[in-house]
Amino acid sequence: MKIAVIDDYQDAFRTLSHYPKLKDHQVTVFSDAVNDPAKVAERLNGFDAVILTQQRTFLPRKLVEQLKTIKVIAQTGAHVAHIDLAACTEKGIAVLAGGGSGGRPNPTAELTWGLILAAIRHIPFEVAQMKAGHWQSTLGTTLAGKTLGIYAFGKIGSIVATVGRAFGMKVVCFGREGSLKRAAEAGFEVAASREAFFAEADVLSLHIPLNGETRGIVKAADLARMKPSALIVNTSRAGLIEKGALEAALKNGRPGFGAIDVFEEEPVLGSSHPLLSMKNVVCTPHLGYVTRETYEAYYDGPVQNLLAFAAGKPQHVANPEVVGGKPGTASH
Repeated sequence: MKIAVIDDYQDAFRTLSHYPKLKDHQVTVFSDAVNDPAKVAERLNGFDAVILTQQRTFLPRKLVEQLKTIKVIAQTGAHVAHIDLAACTEKGIAVLAGGGSGGRPNPTAELTWGLILAAIRHIPFEVAQMKAGHWQSTLGTTLAGKTLGIYAFGKIGSIVATVGRAFGMKVVCFGREGSLKRAAEAGFEVAASREAFFAEADVLSLHIPLNGETRGIVKAADLARMKPSALIVNTSRAGLIEKGALEAALKNGRPGFGAIDVFEEEPVLGSSHPLLSMKNVVCTPHLGYVTRETYEAYYDGPVQNLLAFAAGKPQHVANPEVVGGKPGTASH
């Protein structure tokens, strides 16, 4: 097969242990970002298969209908909401998703703390100042004794909470019933109310999965309750915050600071996002899961799935009717 690997920004795929497994196939890696559907389709024409890196490229019907040669799409991870499965089925394109060893919560939790420390100690600014010949320009904030708010006590949120406790912070959790139950069982405090959660946090970190129910779950009114000295951290998904609310809140000074790793439209190129021009915000280019260990885990699935597909034994097919399976039941 002729296989395209797209959105491998670091050109890392060829350095991973999975790459040699495709030695009997022709593999081309694209490390630049192309978002225009017509250009993506043009890039993929001539290939039999494509490996998608997470949700970096969306495959709506408009794009799928322009694919002339693609027979199979292999996705890192099990999420396929960014792929129009119906359009793929109509085109006879198999979508392979799942399998492999999956991702890990630790890298995103680690980056969350990297962002918190960078923001409250003004590390990026002080580094730039020192390189420009200056010596000490800001006063940082001590974490011990401050309140850390964890919105959703899941795999990532629980790690962030544990580190906060180690720093001597008061950790307060908020979320759905199951999340709060896990937090309480782990010995963490549960917020008295939504209003109190946002109003009392000195550092508030979002760890909520994004779906139809959680999109825009953090409202402008929530942010307006935060302290002028507070920091909001988002290493989950930008869509969790009501569109436009974060930029407005940070301009108004409630909360006073932001540390952001995720954006509504990615990649952000040419310094085009309004948050990048704000002095009270530290931004990183969606680095949460971007570690070698995570890449090894993520690419395991699509490589194994493509090899099985090439051998005539398709597995983890999200639209099994394309390969003779029953609609609505992913093949394994």
